[in-house]
Amino acid sequence: MVGLSAEAQIAALRAGEVSSADLVEEQLARAADDPWGSFLRLDADGARARARAIDAAPERPPLAGIPIAVKDVLSTRDIETTCGSRILEGFRPVYTATSVARLEAAGAVVIGKTNMDEFAMGSSTENSAYQLTRNPWDADRVPGGSSGGSAACVAARQAPWSLGSDTGGSIRQPAALCGIVGMKPTYGAVSRYGLIAFASSLDQIGPFARTVRDAALLLSHLVGRDPLDSTSLEWPEPVRVPTAERLDGLRVGLVQELMGEGTEPGVREAVERAMGVVEDLGGTVVPISLPSSEQGLATYYVIAPAECSANLARFDGIRYGARVAAETLLEHYEGTRGALFGPEVKRRIMLGTFALASGYYDQYYGRAQRVRTLIVRDFREAFAQVDLVASPTSPTVAFRLGERTDDPYQMYLADICTIPVSLAGLPALSIPCGLADGLPVGLQLAGPAFSENRLLDAAHALEQAIGFDTLPPGVEG
Repeated sequence: MVGLSAEAQIAALRAGEVSSADLVEEQLARAADDPWGSFLRLDADGARARARAIDAAPERPPLAGIPIAVKDVLSTRDIETTCGSRILEGFRPVYTATSVARLEAAGAVVIGKTNMDEFAMGSSTENSAYQLTRNPWDADRVPGGSSGGSAACVAARQAPWSLGSDTGGSIRQPAALCGIVGMKPTYGAVSRYGLIAFASSLDQIGPFARTVRDAALLLSHLVGRDPLDSTSLEWPEPVRVPTAERLDGLRVGLVQELMGEGTEPGVREAVERAMGVVEDLGGTVVPISLPSSEQGLATYYVIAPAECSANLARFDGIRYGARVAAETLLEHYEGTRGALFGPEVKRRIMLGTFALASGYYDQYYGRAQRVRTLIVRDFREAFAQVDLVASPTSPTVAFRLGERTDDPYQMYLADICTIPVSLAGLPALSIPCGLADGLPVGLQLAGPAFSENRLLDAAHALEQAIGFDTLPPGVEG
């Protein structure tokens, strides 16, 4: 059963071919065999108890006891939640994030928490304070980040689907590198209550899945207004599970700035082939320009560190989490934060604190926000010409472990294609569109705010026509 999509597992449960308890047990066995380092911890006893309760209930909920993995950035009541950091080691929240609670109310069974870059800061999951996560397509390569564990577990059939968070591309980029589907919804579409914040104006929760239909099904239970999150939005229409087979009349803009220098030839060729499929299905491909997107990387690495500097001030070892013993309050702060934050987190806190400092605010943070406005304008002008925009999700395939750890700039470049969409707060998803050097290539599709249904329809039609096999070599289906 673990080789089936979530949708197929639901059908099997409804047909009485398997119980939720048996399905969860089978999935836990696969997750416990974890050569990829996908999971930080499993909640085996809790998952078994929930599955038995669902089997005993007189009516099956919509998600019918299907197992799900959750990124360790999402609070889960009484289950250790560390955000991949030593500073939260041993922290057990007293509440569950709204996104997770909504899925549990719909019948999903959380089997465990997945590895991630510390506080979601990274593009390779090498910044976790606990362990490395490896790419199921090649164990010597990264799975992407920061949601690398959530992507790897789905690719390796350790879970049929999972939750991640996306700040600058942390769902879409690992989905691309692991050859699965990953979606960042419109900013505000999914409640951030219970999401441990990195950059509050950018963070968004979304699904990983092996098919577009599974991603849509999961998203349909996530979206909507939450009184506990003032930035969450009313959803204008139900999220539909897509059935489209054609793209007749659809205009797709191919972003020229993201197809040139810095994009690997194999990635470019796979995306160009996918654009040929768009035309075969009745769509039109139009070259478009997003001129301000070239400043997206610099803009992001001012805004995101500035927001993280403010958000992470709460982690001081006094209110919760781990601490380092000291004689004075200043020594306590310096010892705790200095010893328990990792180097990437400290780097971004220092960058953000500098950008917000008196005398530098307008020069850096204020200017970055003005460029962000230009990026929003570029997308608005593009959507006056086309329905969706397309680009590579990542300019490269999965790179080798350790290859970029000593060069932060090269690591940051991994998100150059995804960051502009995040800054604009728009929905986007990545689907696998082929192989380059034997490794998956992701195609990113983005649309206007609340265009999730159109995105999902287009992605589903392309997915069916491309016919990419998401099962990595050597992974049992």
